[in-house]
Amino acid sequence: MASLLGTPSAIVRPHFVSGTHAIAAALFGALRPGDCLVAAAGAPYDTLEEVIGLPGRGVPGAGSLAEWGVTYRQVELGAATGAIDHVALASAITPTTRVVLVQRSCGYAPRRTLTVAEIGAAVETVQRATAALGGPPAFKAGRTPVVAVDNCYGEFTEACEPGAVGADLVMGSLIKAPGGTVAPSGGYVGGRPDLVAAAAARLTAPGIGLDAGAIEGSTLRLMFQGLHLAPHTVGEAVKGGRLVAAVAERAGWGGSDGAQPAADPPSGSPGPWPFITAVRCGSAPRLLAFCRAVQAASPIGSYIRPEAGVTAGYADPVVFGDGTFIDGSTAELSADGPVRAPFDVYCQGGSHWAQWVPVLEAAVAAFRSEQI
Repeated sequence: MASLLGTPSAIVRPHFVSGTHAIAAALFGALRPGDCLVAAAGAPYDTLEEVIGLPGRGVPGAGSLAEWGVTYRQVELGAATGAIDHVALASAITPTTRVVLVQRSCGYAPRRTLTVAEIGAAVETVQRATAALGGPPAFKAGRTPVVAVDNCYGEFTEACEPGAVGADLVMGSLIKAPGGTVAPSGGYVGGRPDLVAAAAARLTAPGIGLDAGAIEGSTLRLMFQGLHLAPHTVGEAVKGGRLVAAVAERAGWGGSDGAQPAADPPSGSPGPWPFITAVRCGSAPRLLAFCRAVQAASPIGSYIRPEAGVTAGYADPVVFGDGTFIDGSTAELSADGPVRAPFDVYCQGGSHWAQWVPVLEAAVAAFRSEQI
């Protein structure tokens, strides 16, 4: 896995309960009281808000980064381009900056997925800003900024991963692309050996790190088998996403996949198509109808009628359409979204692109009905 991520070291374990858990372990491993975390791609994904300890989020006393004395700064993406604002990013680097977090996917935001090349450019910006401040002696305890990439939904959509362009940490989930729809749980952290060891110490305990954590042979087999299937899984998910985008465009639904969904790459497209395709439903009833269409076409619980509800880690009610063999696996056929304006639904997965056909047929019919 380290080789695939382009990093010298990695920890891959079923004991990571989610991608957020892997990211949190990496952040807590790298950050110390008095350090500053800088988000380089705008607001992080909803489930990281409580990890960071943003105002009004989480339970006091739960041990967020803010409660440990870690400060936070956020650099917004360029309004016109959706790209990293390198001038603002460079200005955000100070002697207390320890981690620069880059979220590769759109998350629940109306913006496009960042490319590996763009992540590499962010690494270069951080390095130049570090040198301009005087290098290691100018930084707290000589600890210069670490570029950490939330790699969820980005794996294997390009020819290389963020470690190949200089990212110090790369984190993600096995129930997304790297698990190939068969890994039952888990996540990964790749990067510099010292940073991976620090993340491992957060997963287990200081002094134990990488040296413990039993994995049954049947689980290990599924992890290897999932990794073997991952390129095919990603390819089918991307093709399914293009079908979703084409239907959304022709139906006039609009979307947030880049600027608008489209069946063909737009002029000046910065890179390959993403794993996630967002469709702008425009209202809560339409968002619910889309997720219900996904659930009805799913192999598990097709009789279930999804409703929006409170979900751990999310500030807004969220609706999920994900009748998956692996609970919560977004590498399988799934769609979800927060019930908040502009009511985007985020489509991902599908072990074969044609699984989206009955979903889209049902969604088109529902959107045309007088009820919504």
